[in-house]
Amino acid sequence: MAGTSFDSTKIHLQELLDRAGKGSLQLPDFQRGWVWDDERIKGLLASVSVSFPIGAVMLLESGGENVRFKPRLVAGADASLSDTEPDTLILDGQQRLTSLYWALKSRTAVETKDAKGKPIRRWYYIRMEEAVRPDADQEDTVLSVPEDRLVKAFGGGRGTITLDLTSPNREYAAHLFPVNRIFGPAERGEDSATWRQAYSEHWNYDAGKMRLYNEFERAVIKRFEQYQVPVIELKKETPKEAVCLVFERVNRGGVALTVFELLTATFAADNFQLRDDWNAREQRLKTSYPVLRNLQSTDYLQAIALLVTQERRRRALDEGVSVDKAPGISCKHKDILKLEVSDWRDWADRVEQGFVRAAKFLHGQKIFKARDLPYRTQLVPLAAVFARLGNAGETEGAWRKIARWYWCGVLGELYGGAIESRFARDLPEVVAMVLGESAEPITIAESSFQAGRLLTLRTRNSSAYKGLYALLMRDGGRDFRTGVPIEASTFLDERIDIHHIFPERWCKSAKPDAIQPAVYNSIINKTAISARTNRQIGGHAPSDYLPAIETAADIESWRMDEILASHCIAPEHLRNNDFWGFYATRAEMLLQRIETATGKKIAREAELFGEDREPESYDDGPPLWDAEEAIADLAS
Repeated sequence: MAGTSFDSTKIHLQELLDRAGKGSLQLPDFQRGWVWDDERIKGLLASVSVSFPIGAVMLLESGGENVRFKPRLVAGADASLSDTEPDTLILDGQQRLTSLYWALKSRTAVETKDAKGKPIRRWYYIRMEEAVRPDADQEDTVLSVPEDRLVKAFGGGRGTITLDLTSPNREYAAHLFPVNRIFGPAERGEDSATWRQAYSEHWNYDAGKMRLYNEFERAVIKRFEQYQVPVIELKKETPKEAVCLVFERVNRGGVALTVFELLTATFAADNFQLRDDWNAREQRLKTSYPVLRNLQSTDYLQAIALLVTQERRRRALDEGVSVDKAPGISCKHKDILKLEVSDWRDWADRVEQGFVRAAKFLHGQKIFKARDLPYRTQLVPLAAVFARLGNAGETEGAWRKIARWYWCGVLGELYGGAIESRFARDLPEVVAMVLGESAEPITIAESSFQAGRLLTLRTRNSSAYKGLYALLMRDGGRDFRTGVPIEASTFLDERIDIHHIFPERWCKSAKPDAIQPAVYNSIINKTAISARTNRQIGGHAPSDYLPAIETAADIESWRMDEILASHCIAPEHLRNNDFWGFYATRAEMLLQRIETATGKKIAREAELFGEDREPESYDDGPPLWDAEEAIADLAS
C-alpha cells in the first residue's frame, strides 16, 4: 500500500462523540446504514462500563486531493449541521460509534431493531444497584426500554405496565440511571451531576442512597469518562484504492465494500447521483431482459473501465507514445476507482446499449434466463465489445465471429478465475477479429475441451453443462411435444429445463446391473425437455414413453425420430432401451456439436473408444464410444 501514511493513538470516547455531535467527525457516503440491534447495543454499553476493549476505530483525514467523498452526519446528530465540512471521516467503527453516540449523546430514542429484525426505538439505562456489585453480570446491568418509557408484561397479564420511567422521579425511585446523562450538556442541566442532585433530593439525602450513587459514579460513570478508544487515522494523501483496500480488510460489517459504493461517494462530491442513475439503468435492463437479472453494478463499471482505458491507450498511441509505454486496457479495482463523472456520462449510454445487444445475442444462442447463463462474468467483455462495435456488431457475420469466441470461452471454461486480464485482451482482440483487422483472439487459441469432460458434466454448477444445454437448442433442438424449434416464447411458456432422457428411476432398476448415478446424471443423458413432457416420461422406459408422447401429441414415429435427432439422440437406441448404445453415440454427436461451435478439433483418447483410432471419417455413421470402459477408467 505504497503512499499510505497513518497515525496511531488513543482518543477519549467523549472527545470522539463530541466531534461527531459538532459535525467535525462524519461518515463517508459509501458507508452503509446503521443496523445494530438492541442486544448488541446493550453489550457495547456494558463493555465500556467495565473498561473492556471494543476494538480500534479507523479514521480518514478529509480534504485531500486523492480522495473526495460526500460526507454525512453520524445518525442521531443534529440535522442542522449537515452542511458542516468534517475534519475526519469514519472508515471503520461506524456502527460502534453511531451506537454509542445515539445512546450516550442524543436527546432522541435510539433507532434499532429487535431479535426478529423489527424496527424499534429504545432508551438505555443502567441498573445502579446491580452495577456496583462485584459479581454482577455487566450485560444484565444495562436495560433498554421502549420509546414511551413504559415496560409492559404480556401473556397472562397482557398490556400490564411493569415499569414506568415517564418522569425523572420514577427513574430515581427505580435507581435507573439514563446513559444519555453521562456526557449530557451541563449548561442545559442534562449532565450526570444535575441528575445526581435531583436523585439526592428525591431520596431526601438518605445516606444509603448517597453511598449507592458514589459507588456507581466510581464504578461506571468514571469509566465512561475515562474510556479511550484506539484510533488509526489515515492521512489525506492516502490514494483512493488504498482506502478501498483498507476498508475491505478491516470492515466489521460482514459485507465487503464495493467499488460502486466508493464511486457513489466520490461522484456525489461532484453533485452526481451515481446510485440513482444506475438504478434506472438496472431497472430497464433487468425488466426487459431476464438473462440480465443477475447483472451487478460492478459488471457495468468494469465494462465502462475497459472502454475508457482503451480510449486512453488509443489517444496515447495517436500522440506518438510507444506501444510498451502507452497506458494499458484494464478494469481492475484501481482502474474503476480512477473513473470520473465525465467518464460515466461519456460511456454509460453506450454501455447500456452494449448490454442490450449482448442480451439479444444471448437470446440468439438460446440462453434466455439468468440461471442458464454459463458465466455472468463473460457479460462484461461481451457488452464492451458490442458497445465498441456499435452498428458494426449488428450483422450476421459479426454475430457468427462473436459466437465462436463466446462458445470457446464457455466450453473451454475460461471465465471462472481471475479474469480481468482476459477481459482486457478480449475487448480489442474480438473487435479486431469482427472488423477483419486481425486473426483469432487469445481466448479462442487457449480454449480446449477434453472428450472425457462430458462424463463429469452433471450439474448447473458447471458453465460447460449450461452451455452445452443451450447449444443443443441453438443448433435446432425441437420441443418433444410440438416439434417446433425452442425459442424464447416456447422456452418460457413450456417451462423448458434440463431433464433425463433415460429416466433416473429406469436407470436405477436397469437389468442386469443398475446404471450408476455418475453415468445417468451426466449431460450425455440430459436434454431440453418441457415440464409437461417430463411428466409424461416419468420413470418409464423410452420404449414406453415415446409411443405415449406420439399418441398424446398426434406425432408420427418418423417425425418423432427427427425431433430426437435434433437433440443428438439416435432414435433406434432409445426405442430399443439400449442405454449404452445411446450413450456412446450421443457422446460422439455432442463432441461434434462442440467442435462446430468452437471451430476446434477435440481429441478422442483411444481408451474412450472401442478401437485404437481417431474417428476421422463417419461414412458408416459415428463410431460408438465405449462409454462403459470410459466410466470404469474414470472410476479407477
